[in-house]
Parts: sequence; structure tokens; C-alpha cells
Amino acid sequence: MRRGTLGIGLVALFGLVAPTSPAEEPRGPLVLDVWPGPAPGEVGSIGPEKYLDVTPIKRLANVSHPTLTVYRPAPDKDTGASVVICPGGGYHILAMDLEGDEVAAWLNTIGVTGIVLKYRVPRREGTPDGEKPIQPLMDVQRAVKIVRSKAAEWKLDPNRIGVLGFSAGGHLSAAASTRFDEPVYPQKDEIDKLSPRPDFAVLIYPGGMERLDEADNPVAHVTAETPPMFLAHAGDDNVSPINSVNMYSALKKAGVPAELHIYATGGHGFGLRPSEHPCSTWPRRCEEWLRTSKLLEPKP
Repeated sequence: MRRGTLGIGLVALFGLVAPTSPAEEPRGPLVLDVWPGPAPGEVGSIGPEKYLDVTPIKRLANVSHPTLTVYRPAPDKDTGASVVICPGGGYHILAMDLEGDEVAAWLNTIGVTGIVLKYRVPRREGTPDGEKPIQPLMDVQRAVKIVRSKAAEWKLDPNRIGVLGFSAGGHLSAAASTRFDEPVYPQKDEIDKLSPRPDFAVLIYPGGMERLDEADNPVAHVTAETPPMFLAHAGDDNVSPINSVNMYSALKKAGVPAELHIYATGGHGFGLRPSEHPCSTWPRRCEEWLRTSKLLEPKP
């Protein structure tokens, strides 16, 4: 009798402390390969991918395996808009936290899916002097197509897919927005039948657009079909704000909606980390532009 009572007591005790169902592990971001096999246009050898031992920014070097890292907003905030993020780094490295993961986190707060593109750096052998490498443009074109192909599965609006880039990533985002009708790699699969044209673009202290005589300057490729753009730059940036001014001027001449902010101070590479400089307000101005442009409308 006592034995049976003890057994019942133990069952009652463990019934109180044991969870009724296993706790769910917090899910991390989804990571996808950009290419179904070897990336096109690969030449030479650049060594193993690695983070450089430099702070306070995580600088990724020697990228030959492009990926997309997908950060989703909370379901109750999700607008269905999405942005492919292109970190900067002069086409030499990628500032993965400052101009990648941190930007995705900010986009999530305004209901946008942030998708960090780890594109190929540094420039490959055979890129002529004075020209920008073609491999990153291959990667961003393919990235936009992948996001468009996943729109139904991820419950995204296929007509609200943007690009956002910093410095060299700003140049890359500008190239993606102006050279989308130029196939730069052979078609791989059904995904490549989709359009690589972004629906909007955000360029933050972009480079590579100052010299208008360069054939691969995105400014030279602006047409009425170029998507709307938001641009922000610091007036004291060593990567001249003329880069952004030239793009804005070309957009206005083509009749493309655009907004440009030139801040007095801030230098280069400020990302969206707070500072005493007025350039730190660009995320708020960008959110206002996105709302005014009806890009943050709730999902149907």
C-alpha cells in the first residue's frame, strides 16, 4: 500500500515539473546559396573565406560562395516588402555587420524582410583596370530573381522587392537598378526566367558614379524604366557626394521619382549606428520615403 502511494506521489511530482511538450528552439535566419552549382565567371584563386582581425566592423574577405541570409520581421509587422542588402567594402571585403546584419534588423522593425547578400569579393583576375568587377553584378541579379521566385512561399509582394547598398554596395545596387535588362551570365534554371529588376533602390554613400565618362557608370544607364531611388551622403565624405548628386540628376532628367539627402558631416562608412552627426537620421528619412512611396503598405 505504501509502495503504491509512493508511486502515485512520484508521478504527481514529475507531472508538475516536466514540460508537457518540448520547448521550441529559437530559429535563426534562413541561409540560401545564390547559385545551384559553381558560380559563373570564377577565375583564379583567392584563398579561403575569412574574417579579418579588425574591429569594430566585421570585415569578410575572399568570398567565392555567394549566399543570401534572410531575416523576417515579426508576423504582425510584416508588410510583404523585401530588400536585398549589399554591404560595402570597395569590392575588396564586405562589412557584414555594419552594412548587412544590422541593416536587416532595422528593416525588420519597419516590417520589411531584410536579405543580406554575401557577394563575391575581391575583384577577380582579368578585370580590366578602371572597370568594376562583373561577378558581384551576376550575384545581385540572381539574388533578386531568387527572392522573386520565393515570393509566394515567403508571402512577399513580388512587386515590392528592393535593393539597398552602401559604398561599393551602393554602386552595385545602382548597377542592379540600371542594368537589369543586360544579361551578364548564362541562364541556369527556371529562376533565371524571372526579372532581375528591383522595384526600388536605396543608395547610401555610393561610389563609382563620379566620372561620367566611365562606360560602367550606372548613371549612364539610367532610363525611364529605372526604379525609384532614395540616396543619402555626407558632404565631407572622401567618396564624394557628387556620386549621389550625379545619380539624382540623371533620375530627375529621366522622370524617375527620387529623394536625395546631403548631410553636412558624417564622413564615410557610418552605416546606421547612432552618432552626433546629422547623417544618423537617414534611416528615419528613408522610412518616411518608403511610406510616402506606398512601399510599406500592409499586406493585402
